[in-house]
Amino acid sequence: MRLQKPFARFIACGAALLFATALACADTIVLKNGRKIVALTVTEEGDKIHYETSSGTLTLPKSIVDHIEKGGGYLPGSPAHAAADLAITPPALESLGIASAGNQIESGAIHDGSIDRAFIAKLEGDARTGGRAAGESAALAHHVAAQYELAHGDMDYALTDERTALNFAPEQPVLLMNVAYLHLKRSEFKQSLEYLERARRVAPENPDVAKLAGWAYYGLNKMEQAVAEWKRALALRADPEVEAALDKAQKDKQEEESYKENESPHFNLKYSGSAEPALARDVLRTLEAHYNAIESELNFSTPDSIGVILYTQQAFADITNAPNWVGALNDGRIRVPVHGLTSMTAELSRVLRHELTHSFVQQKTHGHAPTWLQEGLAQWMEGKRSGDNAAALVQIYDAKQGAPLGQLEGSWMHFPGNTASYAYAWALANVEAIVRTGGMGDIERVLERIAAGEPSESAFRNVLHSDYNDLTQATADYLRKNYVR
Repeated sequence: MRLQKPFARFIACGAALLFATALACADTIVLKNGRKIVALTVTEEGDKIHYETSSGTLTLPKSIVDHIEKGGGYLPGSPAHAAADLAITPPALESLGIASAGNQIESGAIHDGSIDRAFIAKLEGDARTGGRAAGESAALAHHVAAQYELAHGDMDYALTDERTALNFAPEQPVLLMNVAYLHLKRSEFKQSLEYLERARRVAPENPDVAKLAGWAYYGLNKMEQAVAEWKRALALRADPEVEAALDKAQKDKQEEESYKENESPHFNLKYSGSAEPALARDVLRTLEAHYNAIESELNFSTPDSIGVILYTQQAFADITNAPNWVGALNDGRIRVPVHGLTSMTAELSRVLRHELTHSFVQQKTHGHAPTWLQEGLAQWMEGKRSGDNAAALVQIYDAKQGAPLGQLEGSWMHFPGNTASYAYAWALANVEAIVRTGGMGDIERVLERIAAGEPSESAFRNVLHSDYNDLTQATADYLRKNYVR
């Protein structure tokens, strides 16, 4: 996501008031099945709950809602982000044929705040010499371990345990879906589909298979298949999350039906028929050059091709529903308005580099990087620096009116324009101070820790030996030393 207009200079108390308003906007609906939905506003009317999202107004029956938490929530930025928050129901013990032993296995695999690997190893040994029930017991133990690791942010270990569970119960559909879900969280869409296809063969009428397949196809920029899967999911079971995703995908599909296509080694490009073919070729060449540079800087390669859409300005506004301060958007696909352009410009090149940085960081961290780090790094990579904004940022910091970094970790899509301007400028300043002080290697190490499941502030503490308060103070000192006279 890229800011359309430069940082607006406004007084410190104004910034604080804007943040107090913006950060109080999001409400959280907690469903009885444990799933949470974050919305701009939530209202109750009779037996219905109405809530506002970027996709418009949606409705839930009150009977499935446990409670509503007012304020404090962060809005998800995209269907891809929503996929990372999907709750997959653990396998029913009856489906594994070990209902009577299930509680014993769960308590044996996890106790005293850790995983008992010796207990699991014993079950594995029993499975090698026993029958199907012994194998299913070992599968459940590894699944329980995977769920524990996922809850504690250890996604890599969770994936390893879930795959091991499949070795003992290779046709258990919920295990297959859990592996697919973990690949979705890692933005590994092709791998996710491989497991979902296996799940469909053994559970062809399971709505969660179609629901997850829709997310995978959406991530692969295959709108027609995503729409088909989500329609299938809704035919099998009502689901407000699928309804919202389907509505967005259908708008994309309808808009893009007349678009032309082109591709390069790392990108799949669609562009409006009114755009110049020469511009499309320039965009792909520029993106490939930026890809090579960012790949080297972050020491990471994306696993799948990245989707890019070139819109007219009106189509961009209609499809994204983004605030008017947004100049481009990356919600799993890079969306850029290019109306009136016939060839590459320096500004368009910077926009593409900014949005491509988001793709790298999103996939490198499995979607867990905080927004301030995402946006600060994207601005740094496109070439922006803090000189023009330094004095205003220091003034806000000294007046203790700036937003703590912890409040800038969630979505910014609901921020008013001036608030967003401040957030972008402050995010860039913090990233700039880190890179200028310790080099890009510090950023890379932070991203690796976040990818492994470590909370963002903890990752900075372990790499920089600074918490958020220390980091912001160091940033203000950096701005004074280098820019403020």
